[in-house]
Amino acid sequence: MPKPIAQRKDSIHRGRKYDQVLAGARKVFMTEGFEGASVDDIARTAQVSKATLYKYFSDKQLLFIEVANIECQRQASAALDTIDRTAPPRKVLSDTGRHFLGFVTSKFGLQMFRVCVAETDRFPELGRRFYESGPAVLRRELAAYFEQACARNELAIEDYIMAADQFGELCKAGLWMELLFGVIKEATPAEIDRVVDNAVDTFLARYGR
Repeated sequence: MPKPIAQRKDSIHRGRKYDQVLAGARKVFMTEGFEGASVDDIARTAQVSKATLYKYFSDKQLLFIEVANIECQRQASAALDTIDRTAPPRKVLSDTGRHFLGFVTSKFGLQMFRVCVAETDRFPELGRRFYESGPAVLRRELAAYFEQACARNELAIEDYIMAADQFGELCKAGLWMELLFGVIKEATPAEIDRVVDNAVDTFLARYGR
């Protein structure tokens, strides 16, 4: 039985070529997904030997988990950069929604979600790390923005966290599930715009002043 991630930290070695291995893995995973990525491809892209790769990460799954957590943090940080707390709600919601939906509907975003859900039973810490590194950060920042927008009388919200969760779900309406279950192959920019624009309209119809 594999050990929980919390007990497997010694299987990640953060040495001189750690960043190099991680960058190569990210490039391959972003292109091929988890299943399509091979250790040979990752080692070749990172310009290290397989022996060196295994010195830093004991298996492909652990490497993917590390890449997924760092990518989730990066995406959350990029999304936070779009939140200007002085801007009107429609702009903040539109910018944040497009960034969020663009990532969760990407090939890597979908693969990351599938692997994290599939492995959470065996590695409970994985699900918590995934949630705290990205979704929870964006949730808190949106809630903080809602509180300030309400103080300016731009929105009328009592439960800021609930409203942040509701907006995230509105942004995934239809499109994300179709991609997740393979009903469609990709989301076009026009489809993302349509979903986000409707999500913003619906949200502001409920909470806008």
